[in-house]
Amino acid sequence: MPTGAELFVDTAARLGIDTIFTLVGDHLNEVLAVASARGFRIVDMRHESGVTHAADAWARIHRKPAISLVTGGPGHTNSLTGIATAHLAGSPLIAVSGSRPSTMADRQAFQDIDQVGMAKPVVKWAAEPPDAARIPFYLERAYAVAASGRQGAVHLTIPVDLFTAHAESAPSALGPEPLASPGNPADIAHAIDLLRAAERPVVIAGSGIWWAHAEEALRRFIERTSLPLYTITMARGAVSDDHPLAMGYADPALNYAVHSAFREADLFLVIGKRIDYRLAMGGTRLFPAHARFIQIDIHPEELGLNRKLDVAICADARAALKSLFAAAGPDSWPRRRWLDQLLSFRRAWQARLSEYAADTQAPIHPAAFFRELKAALPEDVLYSWDGGDFTHWGRASLPARHPGGWLRLGPLGTIGSSLPNAVALQLAHPERKVVAITGDGALGFYLAEMDTAVRHKLPIVLIVGNDAGWGLERELQSAATGTAATVACELQSARYDLVMRAFGGKGETIESLDRVAPAMARALASTVPYCVNVKIRGVRSPFTEWQIAGKKK
Repeated sequence: MPTGAELFVDTAARLGIDTIFTLVGDHLNEVLAVASARGFRIVDMRHESGVTHAADAWARIHRKPAISLVTGGPGHTNSLTGIATAHLAGSPLIAVSGSRPSTMADRQAFQDIDQVGMAKPVVKWAAEPPDAARIPFYLERAYAVAASGRQGAVHLTIPVDLFTAHAESAPSALGPEPLASPGNPADIAHAIDLLRAAERPVVIAGSGIWWAHAEEALRRFIERTSLPLYTITMARGAVSDDHPLAMGYADPALNYAVHSAFREADLFLVIGKRIDYRLAMGGTRLFPAHARFIQIDIHPEELGLNRKLDVAICADARAALKSLFAAAGPDSWPRRRWLDQLLSFRRAWQARLSEYAADTQAPIHPAAFFRELKAALPEDVLYSWDGGDFTHWGRASLPARHPGGWLRLGPLGTIGSSLPNAVALQLAHPERKVVAITGDGALGFYLAEMDTAVRHKLPIVLIVGNDAGWGLERELQSAATGTAATVACELQSARYDLVMRAFGGKGETIESLDRVAPAMARALASTVPYCVNVKIRGVRSPFTEWQIAGKKK
C-alpha cells in the first residue's frame, strides 16, 4: 500500500510534472526522498520565497502548472510573497506547504498556524486534504484550477503524517479540458469592420498571447492586416522588436514614442492585456477620449473594467486571432501612411535614448552602459529583469526578440525576484545565455540564490547596477522634497562580484565603459555563474520621470 508521499509524487508525474522547487524541512523529508527516487529534478534553494518565485517562473516559461514545496510555519509564511507574485501574474503555480501532523491541529503544536487561511486571499483556491488517500484528488484539482480560465496560483497544505501514512488512492479524475473559445462570430466581424475603417489603429498585445501559444497567430494577423503592434508583459518578443510592424514596448513609462502614438490613434485592439495601471487605467493621460477600443480577454471580468469598449470578445487569444485572421479576408490590407508616422515617433525616442547614452562621464551613465551591453550580447540572449531605475534604463534600451525570453516581475512588482527567476530560466534553457539584470538594492533580497546557481551549475550572467542606494526611491524622494536629502535610501557600494566568488562563481567590478565589452566576453564564456558589478551613476530613468509627472497631475 503506497504512502501519501508516493501518491503525491506519482500524481505529479501523471500530471506531467518532473521538477520540484524546494527548501528542505522536517515536514518534507518523506516526499522529497520519494521524488528523488522517482527521478524528479529537485531544485533546492536558499529562501522559500525564492522557491516560489523560481517555480512561478518555471510555470510561466513552460506555460503549465509547476510545483513549489516548502515546509510549514515560517517556511510557509516566507513563501507567500512568491505565491502572491505568481497569482497576480496569472501564473499557474501549485504552492505546497507541509505542516504539523493533522492530529495536532488546534492543540498548540509546533509551527501550527492557519496556512490555508493565510494563502486564500492570494490564490484561486486553497485547501488541506483530510487524509492521505485524497492527496491525488486534491493535487489533481489544484492543477485543474491553476490551469483553467485566467490562470493563477493555488495552495495545498499537506500535514506531515499524511505524507507518511499508507493508503489506497481515493477515486479521482480530471475533467476534459475546455475548448478554447474563438469568440462570438458577430463580435469578430464587428471588430474587423472597425479595424478596416480606422485611420490610425494600434494593436497592444499582452501576456494572454504567451499563455495561449498565440505568437504565430499574432504575427500572421498583423502581417495580413498591416496593423502596428506594441507588446507588453509576457508578449514582449512574441513578435520580435525587429519586425517591421513591431513598434516596441507598449509601456508609456519606458517607450515615450507611445505618448504621441497612442494620443493620435483612433482605435485600439487590446489582446490578452488588462487595461490596468500599466496602461494608465485606460484614461486620457494616455488614450484619447474619443478613441474606440476592442478588447480580447479570456477572463470576462477584465472586459471593459477601466475603459468603455466598442467590442468585447471573451476568448482565448490564439483562437480569437485565428478567427480575426479568417474574417480579415484572403488578401493583405493596404499599408497605411500611419505606419510611417509611428516609425518616426519610434526613431525620435531612440534618438533621445542615444543622446543619454552618449554621456561618457564617470560614474557610468546607465544608458551608456546598456548601449555597450547591447553590442556585446548575442542576439539569442534571454533576459530576467528586476525593478529599479538601472533596469528600467535597460528595458527601455534593449530589444525583445524571442518569445518567453523577457521575464519580468509581474504586477506585484516584487523586486529581487530576477535572480530566482533566472535560475528557472537557465534550467529551462541550458543551451542559451541567460542574463539577469538587477540593482544593488534589489539583489539583497535573494543574494544567497547565487549559491543555488553555483550548486546547480547554472552559468547565469548576473549584472548588478551599483549606485550604492535605492536609486528609484532616492529620485522619488528628491523630486518630492526638491532637495538631495533622502531617508533610508543609501547603501554601501559593496563588491557583489566578490560575494559571487565566495559562493564558487566568478565575477568582476567595472567602473568605465571601455571595460564593458571585455567583461561581458568573460562572463558569456564562463561555465559558472558570473557577476558583473557595474559602478553606475544614479540617474532618474524614463520610468521614474513618468511616475513623477503622474504625481504632479
